[in-house]
Parts: sequence; structure tokens; C-alpha cells
Amino acid sequence: MKPNLIIIGLGNPGKDYEQTRHNVGFAALEKIGEKFGVSDWQPNQKFLADVMEADISGSPTLLVKPVTYMNRSGECIKKIIDFYKLDNNQVIVITDDIDLEVGKIRMKELGGAGSHNGLKSIVEQIGEEFPRIRIGIRGETAPESGSFQQAGVDLSSYVLSRPTEGDREKIDDALEEVLTLISG
Repeated sequence: MKPNLIIIGLGNPGKDYEQTRHNVGFAALEKIGEKFGVSDWQPNQKFLADVMEADISGSPTLLVKPVTYMNRSGECIKKIIDFYKLDNNQVIVITDDIDLEVGKIRMKELGGAGSHNGLKSIVEQIGEEFPRIRIGIRGETAPESGSFQQAGVDLSSYVLSRPTEGDREKIDDALEEVLTLISG
């Protein structure tokens, strides 16, 4: 199957990272796969990813979870774009965003990476022009204003932790909203 669309969820592979804030991109892909998948998840060494074929509104779609860890996500995306000879606008990246309130969603057609290392890796590999869906993870236990550093909170520990029950509910609602955005 040659996909018309690639949807890439950012996250880190492995049990230690499941259900963490930083893995909401993977969680979104799991939801999308449950609803639109036409195959099982399969490891793909060539793409450095786990992949699933899907059909979204009649369009062949490849769902992709990089296994490179967050900081090297761009390597996976570059391999897939080159292999299928796709344009950047045929790729949608779904990722967490520490600057958005938990559960909020923001779609952008292009832009910088901000402080997100996964997006930095992608921008280095393919440039800033690619659609992205960002899901807010700045929840109950985050500093109310200012930077994490100013508040004495370790950003890495925060994003790699599991959300509170209240934050999890908001994230779950956002994941349902992503399904609507993808199919709409």
C-alpha cells in the first residue's frame, strides 16, 4: 500500500514510558488505529518504527510510532518521506505540548520546534513546514506561570511522569477530539 497520508505520533518506546505525558502522540495513534486500522501494528526496521495500515475516509494512511526515542524522531520521518516520495504536507505529526494547558489542542501547518526535542529532530531532518497536532500536557502539578526552571521543577521529570487522574481525563477527551480532527 502506498499511503496518501502518514500520521506520526511522537513518544518513547518501552513499558517505562507508557501512559506518560510525553507519550500522548503514541496514545493518539493507538486511538486512531483502533478506529481506522486495517492491519496490526508491525515493527519496521527500515523505517525505525512500528507501523499500522489504516483507512481514513477512504484514504490509505500509514500510522507510525518511531522507535528511535523522542530526540531522534526526525530520522524515522525522513526515511518514510524519502521512501514513499511524499511531500511534507502529506505528513501529520501528533505530539505533546508543555506550553498548552492539559487537554487543549492546537493545529499548525508550520512552525518552529520550541523546546520540544522530538520536533527539533524533525525540523532538522525535513524543515518547519509540516502539519502538526499538539496536545497540551501542562496540568495540575505544573508551575502555574513562568518556566519550569524558574519554579524549580525538572521539565524532563515532569513530561516523563504519568498525569494525575484529573489530567488523564482531559488528555483522554483530547484524544477523542483528535479522532474527529483526523477523520473530519
